[in-house]
Amino acid sequence: MTDPLPWLAPHRDTPFVGEVLVPGSKSLTNRVLILAALGDGPSVITRPLGSRDTNLMAAALTTLGATIERDGMTWTVTPARSTGADPVTVDCGLAGTVMRFVPLLAALGDAPVTFDGDEHARVRPMATTIATLRSLGVEVDDGGRGALPFTVHGSGRVPGGTVEVDASASSQFVSALLLVGARFEQGLDLRHTGGTLPSMPHIEMTVAELRRRGVRVDTDEPARWVVHPGTIDALDVEIEPDLSNAGVFIAGALVTGGEVRIRSWPRDTDQAGDAWRDIVPAFGGTVTPDGADLVFAAGPELTGVELDLHDVGELTPVIAAMAALATTPSRLTGVAHLRGHETDRLAALVTEINRLGGDAEELEDGLLIRPRPLHGDTFRTYDDHRMAHAAVVLGLRVPDLLVENVVTTIKTYPNFAPVWERLMTAPAKV
Repeated sequence: MTDPLPWLAPHRDTPFVGEVLVPGSKSLTNRVLILAALGDGPSVITRPLGSRDTNLMAAALTTLGATIERDGMTWTVTPARSTGADPVTVDCGLAGTVMRFVPLLAALGDAPVTFDGDEHARVRPMATTIATLRSLGVEVDDGGRGALPFTVHGSGRVPGGTVEVDASASSQFVSALLLVGARFEQGLDLRHTGGTLPSMPHIEMTVAELRRRGVRVDTDEPARWVVHPGTIDALDVEIEPDLSNAGVFIAGALVTGGEVRIRSWPRDTDQAGDAWRDIVPAFGGTVTPDGADLVFAAGPELTGVELDLHDVGELTPVIAAMAALATTPSRLTGVAHLRGHETDRLAALVTEINRLGGDAEELEDGLLIRPRPLHGDTFRTYDDHRMAHAAVVLGLRVPDLLVENVVTTIKTYPNFAPVWERLMTAPAKV
């Protein structure tokens, strides 16, 4: 198949002023789908994100026997009553939540389930998931690769109990176990044994969703979670807007000296993207609540920042793009784990910013970015949606910037490219 031609990113000489309602949260949608498939009855999900990652998750759960009926903005999920024993295959694409969450679910069934994905997915670290499954007594055949593809041979039951895991590379290893722990015969006593745990908001989101469904989760000790065995209640929910995806529009406003209203920003949320409330003032901008919305506005200049992004690493590419357009240097730290994401995001950001004439340097756990005048070129995305977001932010201030495979944004935001083009080419508001 021929690769799509590079996409000319919209360039803007005037402030972007607008409003945006972003689609539902990918992180929340995929967690809710897993819990609905494990529930004690049907659950209705309103405003779920319909993107590549969530469609892959829905397809995976259907493969494992769940039923998902879609009717416009609502999905009704009915748990599987019997999975059968015939071998099946799950396509993970590039979705970390599918390749790390669903194998634990497959372990509860009787069928051999093979997991595979895109070419880039086969280099993502999966050894921890595979080792964890084996420590639970689950047979896994990975050919010694510690990566996709691998096959989980479920026996219909998982004893559970105490599990130790080093999740310093990804919080998804913890969330994967927490989501299914209540269905283990002895529940789950999970202990993180590695270094600093990244992306804690995602774990907090997982725990909150479990508790909403009647699952008892004790978190009395740091880096330890005790999930008591029992049923997972069916629950009808509405999905919050994806605040990480809101970040690209917020950045668009700040780098052009403009203002954007993000509609229906949740007052109380576990999403990592809620950190934009603090990140924007660090860049010299302002954040103003207005009813159910938040209004983000640029300050007199876009100043450089020093930020520890350990808990919100997924925001790093867009923040790095803003830093490359700032007036003073920026240091972004706490994100060494980004080397194991869809691509090595630290190396990729340094390579692509410097390709445009920038001055970015990879640190042991982050990036040092010194602003310089940038020029147009092709910005490679490495099939990573967050890299594409970084590219389009840079394109607003850098003429003739071409984005390789902007379509990769469908991973978490359907129709992102046409939405971005329509908003960013609209006449400036007076």
